[in-house]
Amino acid sequence: MTTAISSQEFQLPIRVYIEDTDAGGVVYHSNYLKYLERCRTEFLRSLGHGKAAIMDDVLLVVYELNVRYLAPARLDDEVVATASIAKLSRAYIIFDQEVRREGQVLCKAAVKIACVSTQMKPVALPADVVSALQACP
Repeated sequence: MTTAISSQEFQLPIRVYIEDTDAGGVVYHSNYLKYLERCRTEFLRSLGHGKAAIMDDVLLVVYELNVRYLAPARLDDEVVATASIAKLSRAYIIFDQEVRREGQVLCKAAVKIACVSTQMKPVALPADVVSALQACP
């Protein structure tokens, strides 16, 4: 069963450092994925799940990713990565995510996170994780 969830948006401020950019001072495309990952991790941590990538006997892994790059972030920019839950299923979560600078959307992504066993077989999300996600305002 898949449930649409209207969750409050989680926000994570991030400063763009030289290590994030190419020779022209523009954020390299793969670094947006790191920003999105950090945001999802901190979102789950804020719900009491500090080991967001590994919880007991399960892993949360990126299963599907759809990204649109709309405008560049640059060296020393202050950006905000966001995450909200679009769908919650028995074995996966779909996050709607953005990276913004002063309200301007720089990058948009839909990220499907699957729950798998340590043997990489699909399994149900832990009940406490589902409860925490369903309780999001």
